[in-house]
Amino acid sequence: MSIFATSTSAFYERSTQNLSALRGQAEELQNQISSNSKITRSSDDPLAASQLRALARAEAIGTIDAAATNRATTDLNLADTALNQFATYVSRAQELATQAASTLLPAAQRASIASELGQIHKGLVGLANSRDSAGRALFGGDSAGDAYQINASTGAAQYIGSGSAGQLSLGDGQTVSRSLTGPEFLSFKDPAGNPTDLMTVIKSLSDALAGGAASTAATAQTALGSLANGLDAITTAQTVVGSRLSWIDMSTERQQAMSEARASQQEDIGAPELGSALARLQQLSTVLEASQASFSKLANLSLFDFLR
Repeated sequence: MSIFATSTSAFYERSTQNLSALRGQAEELQNQISSNSKITRSSDDPLAASQLRALARAEAIGTIDAAATNRATTDLNLADTALNQFATYVSRAQELATQAASTLLPAAQRASIASELGQIHKGLVGLANSRDSAGRALFGGDSAGDAYQINASTGAAQYIGSGSAGQLSLGDGQTVSRSLTGPEFLSFKDPAGNPTDLMTVIKSLSDALAGGAASTAATAQTALGSLANGLDAITTAQTVVGSRLSWIDMSTERQQAMSEARASQQEDIGAPELGSALARLQQLSTVLEASQASFSKLANLSLFDFLR
């Protein structure tokens, strides 16, 4: 009787262990399929787990770089749009200066041109104080406030931003300047080689025409040369912005390619082969059901059943 009891106990213990092992394997496969990862614990494969962590860190950094790239693209597109508007203002100022360069211009028309040039000056200042995607000065460098302010005594626009537009990381040590500072495209040299800026040229011509000076025609003629140089500076700035956007496009393609490569590596290292995993799970389920049925049948047998 003691031998029979010991054998029965061993049978139950062994059967329970076998069933638990089968259930554990089935649960592990189910976890792998649901999580799409064959590594549920680092101890499953320490080397593969380490590689997956490194890939995850690289992907997180890539996400940060992608966000910076998107910001740079947005800000440079805003700058490009503003530069087009600057060019439109300058083209209109050139038309008005051409009219003002005539010595036969009536006083009333000079006053009208002076007024419109004054409005263009205000428009230029407002445009120079455009905001970037973060609400900061688009053309003020790293300044949080305006890029330009109006001098209370002279009415001239003065740059109050910082000296550079700031760099944004594109990943792998690559950076791009998110915009331009105002002086980079609004300041230039007049035909005589003297430093000036677009808003000063337009305001000076407006003031001269409004004052009715006898030399307004000559002043307008001189302003035409400066406006041409100013338009050249804006065109150059547009080229710079366009080249930066092209560089960002190439960087974005590189980022996407690297992200896809990381995803492929993660799948190769950690993702289970779905077909094989499902087939193995089905096989384990069948074995488990059969083992449970067998255990249940054997457990219900008595000594008399064995003797018969």
